[in-house]
Amino acid sequence: MTSRRKKGGEYFKTSNQRGEINELKKNLKEQKTEVRKDAVKKVIAFMTCGTDVSPLFNDVVQSIGTSDLELKKLVYLYIINYARKQPDAALKVVSQFRKDAQNSDPLIRALAIRTMGCIRIPKITQHLVPALKQALKDKDDYVKKTAAICTVKLYDINKEVVVDSKEDFITRLRALISEGNPMVVFNAVAALTEIGMKSGKDVFAMDSNMLRALAATLSECNEWGQVYLLDALAAYEPSEKEATSIMQRVTPQLKHKNAAVAMSAIKVIMKYLPLVESKTTRKVTLDAMRPPLITLLNHSIHPPEIQYVALRNMNLIIQRFPDMLTGFQYLKEFFCEYNDPIYVKIEKLEIMVRLAANSNIDLILTEFKSYAKEADTEFVRKAVRAIGRCAIKLPEKAQKCVQVLLELIKTGVNYVVQEGIIVIKDIFRKYPNKYEQIIGVLCDNLDSLDEPEAKASMVWIIGEYSARISNSEELLKNFAETFENEGPQVQLAILTAVVKLFLYKPNKAGDLVKEVLSTCTKKVDNPDLRDRGFVYWRLLMNPATAKQIVLGKKPEISDQTFQIESKTLDVLLANVNTLSSIFHKPPAQLVKGGRTTNFKTKDQADDEDSSDDSDESSSEDEESEEEEAEEEKPKAAAAPTNLLGLDDGPTIEESPAAVESKPTTASPSNKPVVVLSATRGQNFAGLEVATKFAKRNGDLCLNLYMKNKSQQPLTKFLFKFNANFLGLNCAEFKPPTISPGSTVQYSAPLTYEGKISDQNFGQIQAALKTQLGVAFFYIPFSDWSLIFDKDEAIEDPKEFLSKWEDLEDHKLPISSPKGTDPSFVQKSLEGVGMRKMAYRQLDASTGHACMFLSSNILDEDVLVEVEFKSGNLIAHCRADKHAEVAIKIVDSALS
Repeated sequence: MTSRRKKGGEYFKTSNQRGEINELKKNLKEQKTEVRKDAVKKVIAFMTCGTDVSPLFNDVVQSIGTSDLELKKLVYLYIINYARKQPDAALKVVSQFRKDAQNSDPLIRALAIRTMGCIRIPKITQHLVPALKQALKDKDDYVKKTAAICTVKLYDINKEVVVDSKEDFITRLRALISEGNPMVVFNAVAALTEIGMKSGKDVFAMDSNMLRALAATLSECNEWGQVYLLDALAAYEPSEKEATSIMQRVTPQLKHKNAAVAMSAIKVIMKYLPLVESKTTRKVTLDAMRPPLITLLNHSIHPPEIQYVALRNMNLIIQRFPDMLTGFQYLKEFFCEYNDPIYVKIEKLEIMVRLAANSNIDLILTEFKSYAKEADTEFVRKAVRAIGRCAIKLPEKAQKCVQVLLELIKTGVNYVVQEGIIVIKDIFRKYPNKYEQIIGVLCDNLDSLDEPEAKASMVWIIGEYSARISNSEELLKNFAETFENEGPQVQLAILTAVVKLFLYKPNKAGDLVKEVLSTCTKKVDNPDLRDRGFVYWRLLMNPATAKQIVLGKKPEISDQTFQIESKTLDVLLANVNTLSSIFHKPPAQLVKGGRTTNFKTKDQADDEDSSDDSDESSSEDEESEEEEAEEEKPKAAAAPTNLLGLDDGPTIEESPAAVESKPTTASPSNKPVVVLSATRGQNFAGLEVATKFAKRNGDLCLNLYMKNKSQQPLTKFLFKFNANFLGLNCAEFKPPTISPGSTVQYSAPLTYEGKISDQNFGQIQAALKTQLGVAFFYIPFSDWSLIFDKDEAIEDPKEFLSKWEDLEDHKLPISSPKGTDPSFVQKSLEGVGMRKMAYRQLDASTGHACMFLSSNILDEDVLVEVEFKSGNLIAHCRADKHAEVAIKIVDSALS
């Protein structure tokens, strides 16, 4: 009675006990092939489950000489897995591999070659090379195909052997391309491509004979093979005649059902098309590309991910051929479906803007208008911006675009109104003095503005047209009332708008401009805002010059800002169907060592040698610049332990550059700051809020002074911070009831959540909800001593040095330091809560020196170095999370 044949899954139902391993060892020595095969299958099952069965190595390899193909494959699989753990034992069976490589059965010959290539041991090279050479000339196509792929594995083991001209592997691979068998050709191409990418050399060296062989084999390969062959054709630089011939061979692949094959065919055509002078050929080829591109957007055939990849590539193609898809039959394919993911919708919007023309703008505007009424806020904003871009792109149709924007603004939807004002500002810049009649509609929505960009845009419009707006001074005065509570973007806009107002109406805006300039130069910590305030103050001393500069003609904007530069576009089109074309970045920017392929037109090909020379010289210049930069680094960096030596070099008091100086950093005011006006809240009026950050029992808190000026008691409160530069949030907010006319002081405890934002340094945006509505406002934070704790700072120089070497360096030149001597720097930074660790004079003749300081910010160690060099200050900061914040604080303290 014969035993029942086991199913594959039953081999994994093992107890994994010691006795079972011993039983396997016994069965591996049996004479019956079926028993040994069953034992090897169990060994493979153990190996797959992660059990170490390397002790059975000698017992398993005893079956390597079997004539049973299935058993031989299993033994080979076992050897590949454990060859690295037992390299000497693996080399003992190499003689059997070489014997199998001469077997009459091509499957066994191919199996032996493939297995030897998978044994990644350097000593295998001397045995693999002769067998691989023989296999590359084998009479069987399957063996040659396997040998081609094995050549790449040999390159990974010993690259010198493969590229060595004496061994002739590259020549043999190139010869396989002319074999005619599709399987052999595509594997040879794949091997050459892989070796070329890894070595950075053109090992392909394609000639006209290889070109014809690839073109003839193209339609006979499978999908993977066609992609490899098409990519190889795209890397070739043909003549015009060759380009025309190859495009005719490639065009049928545009209709392939596999998206990768179709996109690879498009890449070849995009590469060859600029070389063709015949207008008829160019037109016919472009006509053939349209249907395949549209097919890639078919929901029933391709998933959204494929559609997105196709759209990103189409974005590049349309920039090269703008009129390619402008017809209605193609344009409608880019209309957004209700079930499209947001990333597909946004990319379709981008392409519709690129395809917008005078002939189809009415249809596009109707579509955009419908999108602006959808529920997805992000998509609605993009749609409104797309309408504005169409207005800038098409001057003849700008009036229609503005009408659509006005209709959307009149709907009163908050985010639509704000986005509309933002794009109308750009339209005003493109068409000055043309659509000012709509300013009244915009001014009716002032109270609904709560986003910084929208506020800044509205302020710009009021300032630019303040001469024509009768109550412009009143409008800007209202914005100026909350000047200190606004973000930097809005503050800069208010400052410029008030200056424009003064130049237009000096008699009415004198007091306002003084007030705003005084606030900018005396109360604001933002260096950009403060510097601009000083510039305007000095400029207004000469009104005539101020008018020429501030009110002068401004450069027009255009939709070309969304176009990719021509040379970069060439690179991206040459890399269609890769990550480069999806991210719209050259390969060198995506991957370290990425190879950039570029298009060459007939004119560019003649200058190839000279461009290569210039590239070499420029790379040499870059290397020399890097070497010079390395030489400029402090010599003491070679021995970092000396940098913190307190005994080496002069101290601060001994430094010849030290001058008696006092820090001029303004200490934060102890008075609460009004952040919400009771008469001018965003969505309501009646509550005035003043705030002050402080510490209570050693913990950071926010003191709020809330005055109820409404007619109803306030009992329900919700309070929250937006993501901010410190990662702070309110832990609890339960103030008592605020009766009408009364003021309540409440201390809200703060916690650190770790979500740090790069926006609005020095300010924290907050939201407060009561029965009156929701208010958004900014709370300034400038008392750095509240977050820096010098008592928790590192004191041990060795600990400082160890941590310094482990953390990433963040560097920032101090643009406008108030002083550059070490005494001033030390006092300024100690004033915000830092501890001086060491000072080192590196070069007394040039004043090159370094000062090291430490502190602790929100329970995190912060390490700071201030470099004194040629009268300038350069700050370095290292910390796990708050390095960017700390270095900005250093800049604020020293500027």
